[in-house]
Amino acid sequence: MDVNYVGEHLLPGQIGQFFIVLSFGAALLSCISYFFATKYPEENSWKKIARIAFWANAVSVVAIGATLFYIIYNHLFEYNYAWAHSSKTLPTYYIISSFWEGQEGSFWLWMFWQTILGSVLLFKAKSWESSVMTFVMLCQAFLASMIIGVEIFGLRIGSSPFILLREAMDIPIFREANYLSLITDGNGLNPLLQNYWMVIHPPTLFLGFASMIVPFAYATGALWTKRYKEWINAALPWALFAVMILGAGIIMGSFWAYEALNFGGFWAWDPVENASIIPWFTLIAAVHVMIAYKNSGHSYFTATFLAMISFVLVIYASYLTRSGVLGETSVHSFTDLGMSGQLILFNVVFLVIMVVFLTVKKKEMPITEKDEDIYSREFWMFIGALVLTVACAQIIASTSIPVFNKIFGTKVAPPLDPIQHYNKWQSGFAVIVMILTGFTQFLKYKRTDSRKFLASTVASLVVSLILTAAVVYFTKTYTNLIYILITFASIFCILANIRVLGDAVKGKWKLAGSSVAHIGFGLLLIGAMVAAATNEVISVNNTGYIAVSGFDKVEKPGDNLFLTEGEPVQMGEYKITYIGDSIVAPNTFYKIKYERIDEETGKVKEHFVLQPFAQNNAKMGGLIGTPATKHYVTHDVYTLITAAAAESQATHAKVPAEDKTGFEDYEEPATYQVNIGDTLRYRNGYYVIEGLNKEAHLEKIPKGPSDVMVGLKIKVFSADNKQYEVQPIYLIKDGGVYDFNKDVNEQGLKFRFTGIKPDKDKLEIMVYQKPLPEKKWVVFKAIKFPYINFFWCGTIVMTIGFIMSIVRRNKEEKRKALKK
Repeated sequence: MDVNYVGEHLLPGQIGQFFIVLSFGAALLSCISYFFATKYPEENSWKKIARIAFWANAVSVVAIGATLFYIIYNHLFEYNYAWAHSSKTLPTYYIISSFWEGQEGSFWLWMFWQTILGSVLLFKAKSWESSVMTFVMLCQAFLASMIIGVEIFGLRIGSSPFILLREAMDIPIFREANYLSLITDGNGLNPLLQNYWMVIHPPTLFLGFASMIVPFAYATGALWTKRYKEWINAALPWALFAVMILGAGIIMGSFWAYEALNFGGFWAWDPVENASIIPWFTLIAAVHVMIAYKNSGHSYFTATFLAMISFVLVIYASYLTRSGVLGETSVHSFTDLGMSGQLILFNVVFLVIMVVFLTVKKKEMPITEKDEDIYSREFWMFIGALVLTVACAQIIASTSIPVFNKIFGTKVAPPLDPIQHYNKWQSGFAVIVMILTGFTQFLKYKRTDSRKFLASTVASLVVSLILTAAVVYFTKTYTNLIYILITFASIFCILANIRVLGDAVKGKWKLAGSSVAHIGFGLLLIGAMVAAATNEVISVNNTGYIAVSGFDKVEKPGDNLFLTEGEPVQMGEYKITYIGDSIVAPNTFYKIKYERIDEETGKVKEHFVLQPFAQNNAKMGGLIGTPATKHYVTHDVYTLITAAAAESQATHAKVPAEDKTGFEDYEEPATYQVNIGDTLRYRNGYYVIEGLNKEAHLEKIPKGPSDVMVGLKIKVFSADNKQYEVQPIYLIKDGGVYDFNKDVNEQGLKFRFTGIKPDKDKLEIMVYQKPLPEKKWVVFKAIKFPYINFFWCGTIVMTIGFIMSIVRRNKEEKRKALKK
């Protein structure tokens, strides 16, 4: 029996689904038309159709994004994507983040950037348009298929962001016509993703991924159309752009990990991190070999192969992160949406294209009869690219262990300590690459004077040794050989490239961009190594014990300090005080005051307050903390909440209002048998039994002739010298015994006069006290990261270098076009 559901907004989903289907069809039509436009260049009709289909795809992609944002922003929780990734409490910028939290949204983001890049290519590619856009639109068709969400012959293709919640879940609630009235809010954004970096990191990363298709398309298009020597100049600015953007996205991710994801560092060698850095490394290698070929004619095959494999590895990275194969080894991969087969097909198609073109066209590729001279720049650039490729192979092999297990049915365990495992291998590669990057600056293409080369290299090596010794001494990293070697290699690279910059000042600006990028990478590596080698936990707990149940199972007690609100604790040079908190739902911000006090004068030399925040999220396994950091020029102080007192709830919270007696807020009473003149203590002072009042009376309860009504006069003396008088009453009326309590609210006291014991000559009283409010507490960890700013400064300098190189290559391309 069909149910007529109440309150659903079906039109936005129908519009969005229509444009998804249109985007897929238009991308496929554009790809096919560009294919025939390349094959039959004299027929302009194919290119016209291809362009019309491209713009239809572009409009569709924008419409899909606008519709999905409308659904999320207006909290239309009848749609599964809106319910699963957003909630009403999210501010607008986090609603934007929730847009690409799920697989469907991130695929759309990839499509969007590819649409922008395709639009630029339409105007800039000129004679390359048809061949290049064939592969761009083939990729666009695959991406559209990932979100199409249709079923053909029982086979599900893609996962649509416009599927209804009742279609995604089969639970009894959806048998009710008005089920939406029962869904008051969405599932919300993952707490780890509620950070401003989530707004900018994924778009940057996906722009990097999207831009990797362009060098692939130029290289493949060149082999297809036999324009073997022309593609390097056209593709080089795009390759540099892709390296710059993807690198910026990766560094943003590391900064996010450092600032927000409580990894306690900027790189954890998580499989998802590895999946993004692998194609970046291979494209960096490709750029260097492309430049070598451009200047010497050597290594054409290698340049082409690296440009093509870089994009294939982007697709492989998507398979790793989206197929669910990394579910147990990565903290932030996507869950499997049943698209594993599609992702494999996506990967296989582009891999086959690469292999077929490289194999079939191998004999036609340009080759140089003369081998590279060992004293030539192109030879060592090739060696450097080879080392980078081997480094990538090691990362791929280790990261792909779950894939190998799935394919071959093996049970090989991933590295128990990923950081130690990858550092052991990659540190050696880093030393070699940085030394090669350094001395290659003293070489020229084709042939170099060996004596000049050796003199320049030896001089730089000597200065590098001296500077390395100084850096090692001041940073106290002299106990770790590999850190010393990486520092030496990075300093050597920086010095060698500074010499090139010196030539640039004299007017030779051609190599300035690459030198600036190399200097930036050297600074980045020094910062990473020094921070990793010298970071120290400063919240040292000498007792090795934290009085929180189960804490030692999730954290090291010796690295954490317990703070009670308002009670300062000494932590090295700092006095630390937990001074309170504030709540901005769903997060609680904890105020941790740091003070450095002059030991001689006792004056505060420096003070600041950090506000790390956390939220208790049962779905994420408990307390999810986000650190706060104090930045200095020479170091950072990083503070993270690792445990906190649960919000205290009154014991009577679940007691229905009609059943409340007024005693729920008090502790169990104490019963005393007293005499007139007795003094008894309570938590905040004492009270005296002063006497009986036989003339006591109660409003609304008249005293009968045979009734007994007696008041007990009690005087309370508080610790702050305040006095309070109360008179609880004991009543015998019509054979029944009653008592009427009296309160001293200011002291949290309640008195009952419950009995007269003539046989003992005693009076019985019951005294209730409100419990002391539980003091708030937190457990926190503080880490000092020395010289981390080298890492961030290196990132900025490297990006500037890439921009300079892109501008230079574009100018060269324009000059060549004008000459033609």
